[in-house]
Amino acid sequence: MAAKSQLQDDLTAAMRSRDDVAVATLRMLLAAVRKAEVAGKSQVELSDDQLIGVVRSELRKRTEASEMYRTGGRPELADREAAEADVLRRYLPAQMDDDVLQEIVTEEIARAAAGGITGPKAMGSVVKAVRERVGTEAEGARVAAAVKEAIQ
Repeated sequence: MAAKSQLQDDLTAAMRSRDDVAVATLRMLLAAVRKAEVAGKSQVELSDDQLIGVVRSELRKRTEASEMYRTGGRPELADREAAEADVLRRYLPAQMDDDVLQEIVTEEIARAAAGGITGPKAMGSVVKAVRERVGTEAEGARVAAAVKEAIQ
């Protein structure tokens, strides 16, 4: 994941190339990063994982907005949101392969079963354990869906 300075450098490059979508998206992303840095009692420098979290949050917003615009009959706005989402995806790490994720889920379900937790009751502890192992390589919704499918 690129650090905040890389985002700033990319913004400068987008301005020079007159890429309006990238400029708007990177400005929005940098504003969200600054907001996250000053949230709380004192200002902090975001770690790469926290920065990825901000990017994922903004990507989710763009994806949801695009879907809403499409259902509302506004394809031009939906396309704009989708283009912004494409810019944001550049700053996310590659996603873990489904087979590898499923293997980790199976291992964690077996660990939970060995601890005496089985069935739907194991969902929370298994999801937590899987998320700790995969880190930023798999989205939380993907992890939860894989665990739910494997438990049932």
